[in-house]
Amino acid sequence: DGGTSIPALYVTRLLDQVKAERGLPKMIRTDNGPEFVGRTMRTWAARNGVELRFIQPGKPVQNAYIESFNSRVRGECLSQHWFASLSHMRSVIDNWRGDQNHHRPHSTLRYVRPAVFAARCRQHAGGNAPKPASTTTMQTPGL
Repeated sequence: DGGTSIPALYVTRLLDQVKAERGLPKMIRTDNGPEFVGRTMRTWAARNGVELRFIQPGKPVQNAYIESFNSRVRGECLSQHWFASLSHMRSVIDNWRGDQNHHRPHSTLRYVRPAVFAARCRQHAGGNAPKPASTTTMQTPGL
């Protein structure tokens, strides 16, 4: 969800949605933004048995995967548009996300589109969404 900032309570609510739909990772690595380092997030993580790991301040290379993702979002989506409003920006991001997930093959998925890959995972898991493995991590995008 695009916006100007993300409050911690909003982050934990999104993570609760992830939990309901897919389960939770054992560990989440983030930068040191206030939405991640405060009491709300620490309490949520403890309650859900999720370890929080923070990159060193000023060391975005320690979270290179998400930094690469952020660069792609900026280059392919955000920098290509002049937004008239926050709702316009959200609409453009939603369209870009749909294209990324349903129409573009991804090299990390052996050139399969993410929606197709997810459907195969669900089929393999007996119709259920795949649960993260113990080594799975969730990295937070900072749009």
